[in-house]
Amino acid sequence: MTLLRLEGVSVRFGERAVVDAVDLEVAEHEIVCILGPSGSGKSTLLRVVAGLQPVSAGRVLLGGADQAGVPVHRRGVGLMFQDHQLFPHRDVGGNVAFGLRMRGAGRGAYEARVAELLELVGLPGAQGRAVASLSGGEQQRVALARALAPSPRLLMLDEPLGQLDRGLRERLVVELRGLFSRLGTTVLAVTHDQGEAFALAGRVVVMRDGRIAQAGTPLEVWQRPASEFVARFLGFENVVPATVSGGAAATAWGKVPVPAGSPEGERSVLIRPAGVVLAAAGLGCEVLSRTFRGTHVALLLRPEAGPPLEAECGLAGAPAVGDRVTVTFAPAEVVVLPPA
Repeated sequence: MTLLRLEGVSVRFGERAVVDAVDLEVAEHEIVCILGPSGSGKSTLLRVVAGLQPVSAGRVLLGGADQAGVPVHRRGVGLMFQDHQLFPHRDVGGNVAFGLRMRGAGRGAYEARVAELLELVGLPGAQGRAVASLSGGEQQRVALARALAPSPRLLMLDEPLGQLDRGLRERLVVELRGLFSRLGTTVLAVTHDQGEAFALAGRVVVMRDGRIAQAGTPLEVWQRPASEFVARFLGFENVVPATVSGGAAATAWGKVPVPAGSPEGERSVLIRPAGVVLAAAGLGCEVLSRTFRGTHVALLLRPEAGPPLEAECGLAGAPAVGDRVTVTFAPAEVVVLPPA
């Protein structure tokens, strides 16, 4: 069942469309991440849903009800921001209980709810702790507990882990997904970090210049980027113009085999680094750099023709900088992109 529906939502600042005719649905209990570079409109879209930003056109519906004119505090949504926005003069318990007290909950009721939520987010018994004594990760957990306290029908997260170090982000995102799944929370999150989005969400929405460039499961978006923009945003650099015909693409790197059934004609072709394979014969390249990535070595190659190539190889026998190598291309790692 659809909980949130956006119909042709636009936001204009003067002549500039920050959000441009966006249609989007979020089902109950679904976790959706809006992903995109700075200025793509993702945070503005979140503010529209929350009621913090009026629309220039279109409708926002929650549970089928048009939210035009409905104030923030009556929408039944929870908000969690990148900078936590905790109240420094309140202890942990006071921060978590804030929304419940504003709704008139009795002390006995909200004390039990606060204790339950702190247990859920991994801070049992922390009610009396001062906010200033908390680490960044602990503050993030308190902010999450505060957002969840009133049992919002939709929880919205704006760059929720952006200020944390990478290791802590990776641990917390796994915990968050498990927590939301257990609670059945419907989540709409915004992030510029693809790893965070792919680990958290059941569906990702990639935005560009105020519009949706692609939407799908993390696997669908990763395996089949809808455009050169999406491919490059995901971090793929091996993208070149090509003419596809007869099971191969004519590129600046020579003939590249493509998967069976690929569309033909003037296209762009993406070759994932894993599809650039060191071989005894093939396209000659010089190794410009090599980077240890834990499970593999990432290589940057200068081919005899065409732009630089990113490749991956195993740890054993990885070539050194300055070595000459030859490569071939694995068709399973080649994607023929739709025309622009």
